[in-house]
Amino acid sequence: MKTPEAIKEFGFWSLFFLIFGLAPILDNSEYHLMLATHILIWGMFAVAFNMLFGVTGMLSFGQALYYGVGAYSVGLLVRGFGDTWFLPSIIVGLLVAVAVSVLLGLLVIRVSGVYFTVLTLAFGQLAWQVTLKWYHFTGGDDGIQSIIPPGLLGNNRVYYWFTLALVALSILALKRLVNSPLGLTLRCIRQNPERVRFLGRRVRRNELRVYVVSSFFAALAGCLMAGADNSIHPDMFYWTTSGEVILMAVIGGIGQFFGPFIGAAVIIIIQDYVGARTEYWSLIIGLIMMTMVLLFPQGLVGEIRSLRTRLVSGERNRS
Repeated sequence: MKTPEAIKEFGFWSLFFLIFGLAPILDNSEYHLMLATHILIWGMFAVAFNMLFGVTGMLSFGQALYYGVGAYSVGLLVRGFGDTWFLPSIIVGLLVAVAVSVLLGLLVIRVSGVYFTVLTLAFGQLAWQVTLKWYHFTGGDDGIQSIIPPGLLGNNRVYYWFTLALVALSILALKRLVNSPLGLTLRCIRQNPERVRFLGRRVRRNELRVYVVSSFFAALAGCLMAGADNSIHPDMFYWTTSGEVILMAVIGGIGQFFGPFIGAAVIIIIQDYVGARTEYWSLIIGLIMMTMVLLFPQGLVGEIRSLRTRLVSGERNRS
């Protein structure tokens, strides 16, 4: 007999493949295909971020650093060596992100709470400033254009299927990690790190592990976005990128594994819909996000789950 958690996971994957699998078949619009690609990439980024915040309780405001590292690794290598380096550059970007996350992680995990948040923000802003000012190498505020994947990947539909496969595998890997003994330890660290130390577990070592894992998938999101948009820009490192992915996690529900992905989809669709209809899109989107946070403090997925629990309890009490 399947557990409620297994049924919920089966439902997510069924909807995931139904919606994103049929999207390019039922709709021939290149714009909608691009929109679906962005939802996939941002969704994976949000789920990876939530491994830090929702699972472990580490609020990082600097995950844009690794998103940008992945994107610029692809952009710089493709510009320097040609489009045949697109796939190898993804591997290079991931390796660079892991190396940087290990080095910085050893520093940032020494502090906790607001100090951890501010320190991650500082490193992200430092990377943004370097990218912006090092014009002859990074392209400065112009970024790097014409990042075209080679061969069949140059076709938008093929690249979409490529992105869908990598995102699905990434989310599946993160889900397995959450359900592993390491995932259990991470949830315990969020609730009571002192007790975890008392039980003989190394808190900082496990925090470093999840920091590196989250950074790895953030970098993968950046690599994929470079190929999806065929360009990169310094704002990929900027703190607002980290803020946006935090908002996605909060809107979807930080207490739910799949919540951040749903939050990413909702925010991107709202941005697309409102942005195409008014010049005051930023104000309206801000008001919508504020209203959603106030009305749904547990996130969309969390509130739906809570409502379902109350309904089931009410039916049992009446019977």
